[in-house]
Amino acid sequence: QLQLVESGGGLVQPGGSLRLSCVTSFSLNERTIAWFRQAPGRERELVSCITDRPVWFEYADSVKDRFYIRRDNARRTVYLEMNVVNVEDTAVYYCAKVPDCQYDYTAIVTDWGQGTQVTVAS
Repeated sequence: QLQLVESGGGLVQPGGSLRLSCVTSFSLNERTIAWFRQAPGRERELVSCITDRPVWFEYADSVKDRFYIRRDNARRTVYLEMNVVNVEDTAVYYCAKVPDCQYDYTAIVTDWGQGTQVTVAS
């Protein structure tokens, strides 16, 4: 069973920054990883995605130019750097392995981690 462990969440003020980590139990070589989030009362949504060889990124419109995804295959870790956060970014953030970044696979992912809570508040 694939395992992914998210960490790095917490309380951050509006306009602040946070870096989330997703550590996997499997090799990241040629694997595509995506970050998702679920806010209270809302459906889970795709936030960002990163491929490997070649590396390609995708971002939801709501986080473009604020969030940045990157990977470190040697550490089996994918990061989500969150900048200029606002209250709408409050959610539980999850990472998952997906087939590619061309489509939104939120509905078919089955191997979810426990998530990490991000709360944006002053």
